[in-house]
Amino acid sequence: MRYQWVLLGPLLLLLASVYTPPTLASTGDVGSIVEKFVVRQFPDAASHYWVINETQWDGDEMIVDLQAIVTERRDSEPMLSRFLLLIVAGELKASQNVPLDPAADCRTEDT
Repeated sequence: MRYQWVLLGPLLLLLASVYTPPTLASTGDVGSIVEKFVVRQFPDAASHYWVINETQWDGDEMIVDLQAIVTERRDSEPMLSRFLLLIVAGELKASQNVPLDPAADCRTEDT
């Protein structure tokens, strides 16, 4: 009876190492898409980093709420920007700058 486990154990380990679970919906490499967008948006930046605040999915479309922190010159204060990006089938299709001022007149879209 013990020989069955000797044969079954390595087989299970092999299957576990070869099997990769299916991935969730994908719109390509989101990190690369965001990085390219930020570099194109701020070509003279001395440094930058970005944070994805939220994402919303609808089929192969993804809306990314993005916060970008950019320093234009070495001695300047970092500049904070917020964008909404529309990524469809792994390609950036649209972007929108979102005002950071709380007094800005931004409302949800009426449908």
